[in-house]
Amino acid sequence: MEMKRAAGALLHPTSLPGKYGVGDLGPEAKYFVDFLEVTGQTLWQMCPLGPTGYGDSPYQCLSAFAGNPTLVSPDYLRRDGFVEEADVVAQPIGDPSRADFERSARFKNDLLSVAFHNYKTATSKKIREEFEAFRERESFWLEDYALFRAVKEYHGGKHWREWKPEIALRDEGAVKPWRAKLAPEVEYYQFVQFVFFRQWNEIREYAAKKNVKIIGDAPIFVSDDSADVWANRELFDLDDAGKPLHVAGVPPDYFSETGQLWGNPLYRWNVMAKDDYRWWRERFRQLFNLFDYVRVDHFRGFEKYWSVPGDAKTAMKGEWVEGPGAKFFETIFQHFGDAPIIAEDLGVITDAVRELRDRFRLPGMKILQFAFGGKADNDYLPHNVVERSVIYTGTHDNDTTVGFLEKARRNEPSQFEHVLRYFNCSPENAASEMIRAAYRSVAAFAVVPMQDLLHLGSEARMNTPGAPQGNWTWRLTWDRVWENLSAEYRDMAMLYGRLPEPPEKKDDEKPAPDADASE
Repeated sequence: MEMKRAAGALLHPTSLPGKYGVGDLGPEAKYFVDFLEVTGQTLWQMCPLGPTGYGDSPYQCLSAFAGNPTLVSPDYLRRDGFVEEADVVAQPIGDPSRADFERSARFKNDLLSVAFHNYKTATSKKIREEFEAFRERESFWLEDYALFRAVKEYHGGKHWREWKPEIALRDEGAVKPWRAKLAPEVEYYQFVQFVFFRQWNEIREYAAKKNVKIIGDAPIFVSDDSADVWANRELFDLDDAGKPLHVAGVPPDYFSETGQLWGNPLYRWNVMAKDDYRWWRERFRQLFNLFDYVRVDHFRGFEKYWSVPGDAKTAMKGEWVEGPGAKFFETIFQHFGDAPIIAEDLGVITDAVRELRDRFRLPGMKILQFAFGGKADNDYLPHNVVERSVIYTGTHDNDTTVGFLEKARRNEPSQFEHVLRYFNCSPENAASEMIRAAYRSVAAFAVVPMQDLLHLGSEARMNTPGAPQGNWTWRLTWDRVWENLSAEYRDMAMLYGRLPEPPEKKDDEKPAPDADASE
């Protein structure tokens, strides 16, 4: 995978500004791309784009393939003729600096229902042909996903195992009658996906014109209550009733005495291998179409994963089980060539995981917040970072850098002192120095969360792992952007070779005539 030196920002689309409660794929997304261009950033990293379930976590989605309807832009629905001006009435949804997922989802769902009705009654032939082409192109996942959502709605949103048994377990002969019974609802959910990806492709094309490349995110595991598990039970470690026999997690460590019990069903890798990992190949096919680079979360799970009994209350009584390893990535690279994958290789990483990552020349991740308080051989310290990597001040799972430093100053004075000694800086400049360290490191990519670019504190933290509430709600407001921010970061990107400097004009070079000047 080719990696030219570049810098960028981490910001999930739900964190974009806007008047509809949650950031979306409308004008503000394009404006953010413009902001990145002016600021000298050529990378935009985001979290998964899938439809979220309870807790609104983009890492627990109802599908590994579908897009989140809450990200659909009402402004572009109106612009494209799917709804009328009167339908798009911005509701005052609370604090503009916080996402209100519940109210925004209700508003967007109502609006999409109007859009679907209008599509059915007065849509042009061109749009109909476009929709039919989309359904055919994405049929691998779209048909099952739309039926899953329709049946889930029929059952009041319950987990698929609580549906009527014949459709919950997809008994022979049950799917076709249910598909016919809920045909309008199935088509509606297909239409919503059509609109989502239509808007997403517009953003992707706009970013490409501005030379901004997008880094997507792919969790290794999928949600138990997802179309993927319901439609492909044979690919997951489930019993005859569809309950997970084993689930994913991580073992007890310094951070948790009982480990982390994620609850995602595990894959039957031996079954997946029989058709050359088709489900994964289709997933990567879509991901590579949507993004320029794909960060694969929990990369170590491809080498070994922590398997916990499905009825366990904690992750303590688990065991390490061999993953698909090199055979899996050989298949992916055989089908996709130099696949643009970034390995999330954080946490306790073994030599075997490093060997798997390096065998396929996958860049790993370096987090500056993990660098301090120990010895000089810490892999995350800037002087130990390698070129084939992506360096971050922190990620969506970390506190902001300002918040991290404030907590270290209070609770971990030796760690805080290490930061000051390492950068030879004052406490007031420590956050800025960490950003500068990322930029000047040899790592090919430097990605900084938007909250860190703005020097915000813990109130702007995106996610606290293990906390059941209050996550994913932070939103950007443009009044946070100070006047010379763009110039500062653009200069830094150029200074450290992450943005090519414009060619110098020759003394005898005359400016081009003004095309708008009157004759």
